[in-house]
Amino acid sequence: MPQVRCKICNTEFYARPSHLKRGEGKFCSRKCQYQGQRKGVFILCDICGTEKWKTQKEMKQSKSGKHFCSKKCQTIWRNKYFSGEKHSNWQGGEFTYQKVMKENKIEPICNVCGNRDKRILIIHHIDHNRKHNTKDNLVWLCRNCHYLVHIFNQKLKI
Repeated sequence: MPQVRCKICNTEFYARPSHLKRGEGKFCSRKCQYQGQRKGVFILCDICGTEKWKTQKEMKQSKSGKHFCSKKCQTIWRNKYFSGEKHSNWQGGEFTYQKVMKENKIEPICNVCGNRDKRILIIHHIDHNRKHNTKDNLVWLCRNCHYLVHIFNQKLKI
């Protein structure tokens, strides 16, 4: 009767000779077999710090070298590092003026009449160049005042 030692827990068990010929009979139970086949490491998520089990295959698939616990954390990282000029669909930044106003926390109030209704407020380029999107060149205007500034050259309160 062939007695074999388990590779994981080192207990002695009986293994059929036919199994040994095929290269099987290395583990005493399914639990030990699972632990023997499980190859990988615990890693910390680069965003939230949660510990997550990753297989060797998953570790190799990371192009950035970063590892995440979920798609949510991966998306947070991707949106931070692949936005603006780093994004593959970047078209020169002609339409980034809303982001500029939001990042600089410029309150949406009409610069001429003081209207605070967000439904009618739009962003006006002072020098009329839509590609010049600095905070000094952008102001909030209601639709009526925007029309007056463009057609009748009404003065802005800057």
